Amino acid sequence: MPNYWLLKTEPGSYSFADLERDGATVWDGVRNTVALKHMRSMQTGDLVLIYHTGTERQVVGMAELTSAPYPDPQADLTDNQSGAAPVVVDVRLVRRLARPVSLATIKAEAFFADFALVRQSRLSVVPVNAAQWARLLQLAGEG
Repeated sequence: MPNYWLLKTEPGSYSFADLERDGATVWDGVRNTVALKHMRSMQTGDLVLIYHTGTERQVVGMAELTSAPYPDPQADLTDNQSGAAPVVVDVRLVRRLARPVSLATIKAEAFFADFALVRQSRLSVVPVNAAQWARLLQLAGEG
């Protein structure tokens, strides 16, 4: 059974439309110690929701991990302030959600009070439990 995650991206840097165009990508750029800890827990076959940050603030699509975490080949370790060695994962496109799920919608539900997206809003990689995953897909018209 796969684990579930939410990956945040600034759509001006790399959007879900870019993933749709590319089909797959290396998910990199994570430097926060807690987010890196989450990334190190990822496994091939895990499913991820892609969340656009910035002015959009919404879950827009789904992807699948096609690799376990591995050292970031582009990392400049002298610039790493967290002290944790950066890792990356490979992801492939699954699909765009039937409809985006906004952060406002998520915050409006008491069900998501413990969700890391709500509690730790600065994290770029957050775990999603099975119940949260199911509810997010339901809100996206996927269910």
